[in-house]
Amino acid sequence: MIGRSRRSRTGAAPPSGGRRSPGPSHGRPGASGHPGPHGGSSRRPGLRRAAGARLARFWGVGTLAAQVFLLQVIVVLVLVLAAAAALVLQGRYDGEDSAKQRSLAAAEAFAHAPGTVPALESPDPAALLRVPAQETQVGAGLDFVSVLNKEGVRLVTPDARLVGTKDRAVGPAITGETYVTTYRGAAGDAVRAVVPVMDASRRVVGMVTAGVKIETLGHLLNKQLPMVLGSAALALALATAGTALVSRRLRRQTRGLGPAEMTRMYEHHDAVLHAVREGVLIVGADGCVLLANDEARRLLDLPEDADRRHVTELGLTPELTRLLESGEVASDEVFPAGDRLLAVNTRRTAPYGGAPGLVASLRDTTELRALTGRAEVARERLTLLYEAGVRIGSTLDVRRTAEELAEVAVPRMADVVTVELLDAVLHGEEPTGAVNRMRRTALRGPDSGQPLQPVGDLIQFVVADTPMVAALRRGKAALVPDLHAAEDWRAQDPEGARRVLEHGIHSLITVPLRARGVVLGMVNFWRGAGSPRFEEEDVAVAEELVARAAVAIDNARRYSREHAMAVTLQRSLLPRDLPEQDALDVASRYLPAQSGVGGDWFDVIPLPGFRVALVVGDVVGHGLHAAVTMGRLRTAVLNFSSLDLPPDELLGHLDEMVMRLDSPTAGADGEASPVTGATCLYAIYDPVGGRCALSRAGHVVPAVVDPAGRVTFPDLPLSPPLGVGGHPFESGELDLAEGSRLVLFTDGLIEDRRRDIDEGLRLLGSAVAGADRTPEETCRTLMETMLPEHPSDDVALLVARTRLLDPSRVAVWDVPFDVMAVSRVRGDVSRRLHEWGLEDSSFAMELVLSELLTNAIRYGAPPVRVRLLLGRTVVCEVSDGSNTSPRLRRAATTDEGGRGLFLVSQFADRWGTRYAEHGKVIWAELTPGETPEPDPALLLDEMAW
Repeated sequence: MIGRSRRSRTGAAPPSGGRRSPGPSHGRPGASGHPGPHGGSSRRPGLRRAAGARLARFWGVGTLAAQVFLLQVIVVLVLVLAAAAALVLQGRYDGEDSAKQRSLAAAEAFAHAPGTVPALESPDPAALLRVPAQETQVGAGLDFVSVLNKEGVRLVTPDARLVGTKDRAVGPAITGETYVTTYRGAAGDAVRAVVPVMDASRRVVGMVTAGVKIETLGHLLNKQLPMVLGSAALALALATAGTALVSRRLRRQTRGLGPAEMTRMYEHHDAVLHAVREGVLIVGADGCVLLANDEARRLLDLPEDADRRHVTELGLTPELTRLLESGEVASDEVFPAGDRLLAVNTRRTAPYGGAPGLVASLRDTTELRALTGRAEVARERLTLLYEAGVRIGSTLDVRRTAEELAEVAVPRMADVVTVELLDAVLHGEEPTGAVNRMRRTALRGPDSGQPLQPVGDLIQFVVADTPMVAALRRGKAALVPDLHAAEDWRAQDPEGARRVLEHGIHSLITVPLRARGVVLGMVNFWRGAGSPRFEEEDVAVAEELVARAAVAIDNARRYSREHAMAVTLQRSLLPRDLPEQDALDVASRYLPAQSGVGGDWFDVIPLPGFRVALVVGDVVGHGLHAAVTMGRLRTAVLNFSSLDLPPDELLGHLDEMVMRLDSPTAGADGEASPVTGATCLYAIYDPVGGRCALSRAGHVVPAVVDPAGRVTFPDLPLSPPLGVGGHPFESGELDLAEGSRLVLFTDGLIEDRRRDIDEGLRLLGSAVAGADRTPEETCRTLMETMLPEHPSDDVALLVARTRLLDPSRVAVWDVPFDVMAVSRVRGDVSRRLHEWGLEDSSFAMELVLSELLTNAIRYGAPPVRVRLLLGRTVVCEVSDGSNTSPRLRRAATTDEGGRGLFLVSQFADRWGTRYAEHGKVIWAELTPGETPEPDPALLLDEMAW
């Protein structure tokens, strides 16, 4: 039935006497048909329980058959019990009545017997009447026969204890009345008859009572009860069996459904057939209509007498008639029926029970088809907008974003799309000027014979009546459904408009590209031959599409501006040109990340004594904050390097500075990015001995390439990043042969999403291996080999090839700790300067040496050593074992000394002090051939003091 799934016929419980299919015994007990060890059948208890469960489920009280069966059994049981009770009551009544008749007959017979009156009038009536009374009792089958005198005193009675007692319930008999009653006395309840004995003068001379005890009647009834109950049980069994047969047939017909379920099923049946808005047509195997609901009659316009008529006689369309007559299965096939479109589903009835036939459901889809068409258009538009949100703005490039807009819109929105942007937008600047001059940035459409101006052309909007100008003036899209009928858009370029129309373009939507209330450009959507003209609904889609693209273009423009600012700032903070020095041949590279500039930096810092400091660092994060932080760290390193500190001490000072920068008071405004986590590698190379001291704070280890081209990554001590604090910094030393290459870099060079650091180091080692490569070639090879097209992190790279200072340009003297040795050393230095051809610098150098050496001997401690170095400049170094550093001061008139360092500062280009492991070194530097001339006035003024 419709509205409820049918129960399978095989789901009914099998009859209790049904046969089981034979099977192999497999040696089980009782498998041969004999009882098992426990007696009974060899069937497994589980099967019996399963069968019982199915039977109980099928005969559950919820089914109609079970309820009818239970009702009939109760009725039969009540009737049988009522009949049995009636039989028992009737038997009791008949027994009492028979007892009364027998008692009355026996009592009258005894009372009217000829010898009864004389015996009562005799002196000993009991003796005379005892035997006749007993004989009468036995003969009549009574329980007692008693004789009483006229006062009611018992003369003869079966119970000897009652002889002589008076019976007080015989009042009516004393007056001569005969009666039968149920007597309740001490001897027990009984049915008795009382008959007066009268003499010839009708005078009562005595009384005779006879009766049967109630107990005797019960025994008689009990003898009949088994037969009555047996008959009742037999009747109940027969009635139950008949009821079971009727209920079983009813169960098969109702398939085990309950009354509520059957009622609901028929209600569903009526609802499906008459209430739902779907036609139902049932056709028999012979092609005749068996049933058609009201909706089917309405949809198919069936006649009133359609039932039992053949489908060919109903006036249906040939296609629908063929489907119903063939009995084929169909799903949502659409057939015309008058002015309607019907969706028809057909299914055969044979697999579901009943006679073979076909059930067809019909649904009117005329309006649904129209709605489906509109819904499909809306769905396509939503899909277009969704894809626009995903595809437009995938990069932060203004031109690429404009091209993505055109790619999304063609061909789903338009056949041709053009995008024009202001020049200021293309350059990342804020659009502030006129909006009537734009640059065509994107063009998407058919490749052949494009009539529109190409990308890169300047588009001017000078005629006020064109749709483009109107859209810019109103700030809203302008629709031109038919370009052939419109004249205003041809005014600016009639020849170009003619080529557009000849190309087949016939409809236009122009939309100003606006973001944050500012016009960024213009987007034009064109449709050509083979496409319908634009409608008002398309305008809303075009505006939404352009609005999303405008946000993406504006973001790209702002990013381009900020990125350019950050790159400019960072490049201004990085060294513009590498300083000139003789210790190293240096090449460098810096490459910002695709996502923005970062905090990577490098530096080359000349130090006294022809030494050179190499610095590479990396600040956490990207953007302007990272660039500014990098500038602060680079400036700090430059300042600390001027103190000529060892690498580990310099990083210690830098770490302390970073901790102060990141303190809560320093960052109270909450805008500065944290500095903690920055890494740095600081190295000092001394060309005199080829020794390089390095210290690193969380930075990757450098690569060392020896002159033979072998690559090593030295095991240098690693300290925590800057700003962590609480840990000392350590340094390591390397002895580098001349021509070795030292490769310093940031982690952006070796780290990538596709590889880890270890793999990156292996690739770097392979790239830099090989002899006879210049630092510039090494940098070029690394940038080409190690980096992807768009790196995710910025990269700083510094490659230095070592040089050694010629030993002939180095002179060393160990000086005795005696002032008298100063003149001897001064003479040796003068001779060496003459050997180097520096006679012009001899006087200034001797003066500087005399002052420095005299101070070392007078105020320092042994050992004292003098070293003279020749390079681009001449360096004089005086070392001693004291840690006391001299300082420049203005001597008073009465001071005996204090003017030596003043003279040194006047004659030397630079001078300073650096501390060594044991003692200090005071150095002065002079440029050969350019001996500075001291200021005479200042010199005389100082001497005047």
